[in-house]
Amino acid sequence: MAANRVTAHITNEFNQPLGAEVADWAGAEFPPKAVMSGWGCRLEPLDPESHGTSLWQAFGADDGAMWTYLTSGPFADEAAMLAWLRGVAAKADPQFYAIVDEASGKALGLASYLRIDPAAGSIEVGWLHFSPAMQRTRLSTAAMALMMANAFALGYRRYEWKCNDLNWPSRQAALRLGFSYEGTFRQARVDKGRNRDTAWFSVIDGEWPALQGCFERWLADDNFDGAGRQRLRLSDLTAACHPEGE
Repeated sequence: MAANRVTAHITNEFNQPLGAEVADWAGAEFPPKAVMSGWGCRLEPLDPESHGTSLWQAFGADDGAMWTYLTSGPFADEAAMLAWLRGVAAKADPQFYAIVDEASGKALGLASYLRIDPAAGSIEVGWLHFSPAMQRTRLSTAAMALMMANAFALGYRRYEWKCNDLNWPSRQAALRLGFSYEGTFRQARVDKGRNRDTAWFSVIDGEWPALQGCFERWLADDNFDGAGRQRLRLSDLTAACHPEGE
């Protein structure tokens, strides 16, 4: 955990400490539904009719483990999943995207922005559904880098990641991507009839420039050998951005 740090605060006439002034704050922009692309990844606003079959096929390669900590699924058949996709695609928040592999043109996963609060400058990434073909790949990291970059470009000050506290792979993924662990909300929800404690992580705007450099270095073509194996680990790069963190 981070070491305790003493921070000097400005005080008011009552000798009460005040937060730092955010000059000319006018809020962030609500994310427009637009394609984001880079590093062989395309994030396309979810279109159930064009993405549904590809997603059903990609998710069908899973043995069921990917659904354990998700509030949706598994689905009995493609029609059931398509009905769910149509429901979530119609919403403004969460705002869903299909993660498309540019090489194959296939949609292999889902991600969304949610709890979108332009006035506060806060936005969350979530509803992550990564098929087996996406898990632990360059494509999944590219998708997360693109979404984070877009959020900060739209003026957000805080970018959140939340997950079931028992979902160790998700917790590790957040740390690998440069998020800082902020704590766990006990008995935050009941999902699928079971208690869920929720772990909270965040990246703030002042941390983004350094993290952006980490993503660009890791995703660069020369970081991968002929077999597609990484030369540098992203976790080693992002750890340097939070030397006092978890």
